[in-house]
Amino acid sequence: MINLRYENFDPKIHDTHKVATYVYDVDFRTFDLLFKNKDKAISTIEWDLKKHKVGNNFKVILDDDGSLVGMIMAYISEMPYDFRFKSLKLVIVDILDYFVLCDIEKDDLYVAEIAIDDSLRGQGLGRKVLLDVIDYARSKNLNRVILDADFRNVGAKKLYDRMGFKVFNKKRVKIGSFERGMQNMELVL
Repeated sequence: MINLRYENFDPKIHDTHKVATYVYDVDFRTFDLLFKNKDKAISTIEWDLKKHKVGNNFKVILDDDGSLVGMIMAYISEMPYDFRFKSLKLVIVDILDYFVLCDIEKDDLYVAEIAIDDSLRGQGLGRKVLLDVIDYARSKNLNRVILDADFRNVGAKKLYDRMGFKVFNKKRVKIGSFERGMQNMELVL
């Protein structure tokens, strides 16, 4: 069995560029629309990660050797709103998220973001992370684990389906030619 370790993200310890790349990977279509350039998007995310404390809900995922293999952001019940100065384009990402992400209820564990390193995908790490999240939620006697599957991310949706998650809502936002949609999914515990 794969052993993973979860640590609070700390820009003084962890590779901020790699973590920023993971954040970018989760929502690359929106970042590409706003920044028009992957490198610019990642550098802005990296700047934000270095400048602002992200909180205990933002974890890096490490393997047995201590190598960074991914990241996860998860919240129990209501997601705390992050009142702080950000790049305007990062604020726009937050606004677009508002219209498509899960509605979080009391005693929910919401997986806001999960990313596994490109080079390690397909090896069961995403499944292992979700199993760890589910075990944690059960240990806290929570009602459900919820997450969002982008309409275009067929691979993630298949994984969530195989793990027993069910679609309970669909949301989309369209602004001009830009369209973003999510399948809000739940695993009732």
